[in-house]
Amino acid sequence: MTNPGAIELRDVSRDDLPVFFEHQRDPVAVKMAAFRSREWEEFEKHWERILADPATTQRAILVDGKVAGNIGAYDAGGERGERLVGYWIDRALWGRGVATRALELFLECEAKRPLHARVVTTNRGSIRVLEKCGFVRIGNEVDVTAEPPVEELIYERA
Repeated sequence: MTNPGAIELRDVSRDDLPVFFEHQRDPVAVKMAAFRSREWEEFEKHWERILADPATTQRAILVDGKVAGNIGAYDAGGERGERLVGYWIDRALWGRGVATRALELFLECEAKRPLHARVVTTNRGSIRVLEKCGFVRIGNEVDVTAEPPVEELIYERA
């Protein structure tokens, strides 16, 4: 692992959205996360909802002062009432400890517990990040809303 530089979190601003948009358009990242990228209009509406929701905690991840991704937590609702954490890192920074450090910092500012995370079984990097940060695997489930459906591992941190 090479030194990623100074990593910090700050509140998300609307000026960050074009950077986040490009991150979620990266076909390698999309395949790895088994997550469908959005076109700009849909992406912008999605983020408008996120930023307007007071129950959601969102932070921009900065590496040496530049936006390198985002991390956040939200109430998933449903019968489980899970509070889910998720993150997206610029692929150019993968394998450099950015996601791990960002999650460590995020856990200091996100007080609600337990936190849950869902990760596809093939996303070994994210699995390592979660485990390094104290998340424990509590199960697995097939996400039938994904196209095609994918198996997810479910993690929890008390």
